[in-house]
Amino acid sequence: MAYATGAVLIAALAAGCSSGTGTGDSDTDSKPGAPTTSAAPPGKYRTLPEACRAIAPATLKDLLPGSAELPEAQQEKVFDGSPTVTYDTDRRAGCRWKTEAPDGARSLSVDFERVVSYDPAVSDDDRAREVYAKKEEAADLPSTSVPSGSTGSGTPDSSSSGTASGEPGKSADTGSRTGGDTGTATGGSTDGSTAENLQPRVLDSLGDSAFLDDSLTRAGSTAQHRTVSVVFRTSNAIVTIQYTAQPALSTEVPDSKELQEKAQALGRKLVDRFSE
Repeated sequence: MAYATGAVLIAALAAGCSSGTGTGDSDTDSKPGAPTTSAAPPGKYRTLPEACRAIAPATLKDLLPGSAELPEAQQEKVFDGSPTVTYDTDRRAGCRWKTEAPDGARSLSVDFERVVSYDPAVSDDDRAREVYAKKEEAADLPSTSVPSGSTGSGTPDSSSSGTASGEPGKSADTGSRTGGDTGTATGGSTDGSTAENLQPRVLDSLGDSAFLDDSLTRAGSTAQHRTVSVVFRTSNAIVTIQYTAQPALSTEVPDSKELQEKAQALGRKLVDRFSE
């Protein structure tokens, strides 16, 4: 009888241990796995073009009047450009060119920036959008410009200020951006729509996002000089072009239309250069 009771007790204990072990395994199996998050995709560009070799000599001849008349050795020196000093040419590169002629001086600079996000949840492209947006905001474009990504009709708000933006040769203050001058000191086109089209503005169909700025310096120099800047983003790369003209005569105003057209044409060439 005692033997039977002991056998029953041992069997019960064994069953209890087996049951407990099964429950533990079940709890372990029911736990969800650790959440997996995929890293944001990298940007399209892993390197940058060599800035001083990114523009063809034929294009430089057009952008730097007077260079074609220089002796061959001097031409080569001008077209070689001066590279911008950077610590990592895979992240930042730039170059500057300058030429002087009897009727004035021209200078051109390009800056290439490859944006990298160090946040695995943020893609390089998204980070580049943020960097570009800050540049556009810092440019303080006239309120009549349509912001990037806007779905509006593009019709200027009648309540916006900047009444001088549609009048050639006028600006809000001395030395500010105008874009309205047509290249003569005595005035120019009276077509308000033409002047409006030369204002600093957001550009369409240049990279993923782009804007143009136009600054005429009127004070602090005997000769006026105009700088047209074109900034665009393509994927995770941001390109800044600065094209400056300074006539020899203090009474001459650099032609905004010419500078803007050439700067935008260069921008389109550089977009293609990045796409190669």
